[in-house]
Amino acid sequence: MDLNDIITRISQLRTRAGLSARELSLRIGKNEAYINRLEYKRNFEPSITVINDIAEACGSSLEEFFYYDIMQYKADKQIIDLLKRVPDQKKQAWIELLSK
Repeated sequence: MDLNDIITRISQLRTRAGLSARELSLRIGKNEAYINRLEYKRNFEPSITVINDIAEACGSSLEEFFYYDIMQYKADKQIIDLLKRVPDQKKQAWIELLSK
């Protein structure tokens, strides 16, 4: 994920959470223009700590932030959580069925 992807992802999470750039900046303890400057690519990269703060302020996680398709994250995570409950022998049967 490059800087443009990170900035796009921040904007997606912020919009989905219904936060203005100013609101998000203040929620993460930055000056009120921080997110605005970041989203308009003003030549600085957020640290992983700032990305985590942004994700949490938007009701998300780092896992979701860096997931390859943020729009599919919740559905994919739900499927994976359900599959964790399936006994191993049934998992193998599912693998064989889905591999055909």
